[in-house]
Amino acid sequence: MQDDFDTGRRWHDMGGLPAGGIDRAGHDFALWEKRVDALVILCGVKGLFSVDGLRRALEDMGPQAFEERTYYERWVQACAQNLVECGAITLEELNARMAEIVARGSTYGEAQGHGETAGDAA
Repeated sequence: MQDDFDTGRRWHDMGGLPAGGIDRAGHDFALWEKRVDALVILCGVKGLFSVDGLRRALEDMGPQAFEERTYYERWVQACAQNLVECGAITLEELNARMAEIVARGSTYGEAQGHGETAGDAA
């Protein structure tokens, strides 16, 4: 969905549009999703950014990224953007850390004897 200049809607404003059915079954959150949620809460408590900053970064992603990423993938991207913008980390530090994580490979947790899956080890 692109920006709709006739109604004043931006691509992320879906209020009032048909959404289809709602899955009311419980959702079992993955460990990494819980960690992202905790990180965002801690950043707010520490005053690094507000929920408004998170929302701004989410809305700035553009429709393709917003549609292709999961809820918590978008949150972690928005969190990282805010942390770089507020000076808590540099882009170089973030890139170096991400390279370390990628170098672990998909079996990092198992190789270390922690019994975690790759998604849990991050």
